[in-house]
Amino acid sequence: MLGLHGPVEEIAPRLIGATLETRFDGLHTAAVLTEVEAYSEFDPASHSFRGRTAANESMYGPAGTIYVYRSYGVHWCANLVTGTEGRGEAILLRAGRPVAGVEVMRRRRGRRDHLTDGPGKLAQALGLNGDHDGLSMGSVIELRFPEMAAQVVATPRIGISKAINTPWRFVEVRTITL
Repeated sequence: MLGLHGPVEEIAPRLIGATLETRFDGLHTAAVLTEVEAYSEFDPASHSFRGRTAANESMYGPAGTIYVYRSYGVHWCANLVTGTEGRGEAILLRAGRPVAGVEVMRRRRGRRDHLTDGPGKLAQALGLNGDHDGLSMGSVIELRFPEMAAQVVATPRIGISKAINTPWRFVEVRTITL
């Protein structure tokens, strides 16, 4: 897919400011991505580090494939594959700013606030779950890049225990909280 093929550490910052849209069962939702994390098959924190399995198979797909996994058996998390087909590289979609379908997001999340400020929250608000693992960007999941690049800062990744100092977490400058 145009604009999505390349090393995760190069594509990830370009996703900040892009709009991720979903259209399921006649419901449209969209969020502007404000935080992502890159993962490569050579990265000890990556699901692909130990090799290909049935659970991470879609991470090895062509650029534009959606890799969805269950985190700690509780939350669905969505990733966007960017690498060359056959290499396990993907970008975790960590957070966004709701821009369409906010009422749908509220129903899906069962609350009115904190709709998309974490990877599980973002996936749930957008309606992404295990059924979407392995889908390609296209008719039900779309990504639109902004005309102007967002201001982005790279930081160490969070919520992991390996390779924690790798600065592959990319955040929109205005969303940083300490």
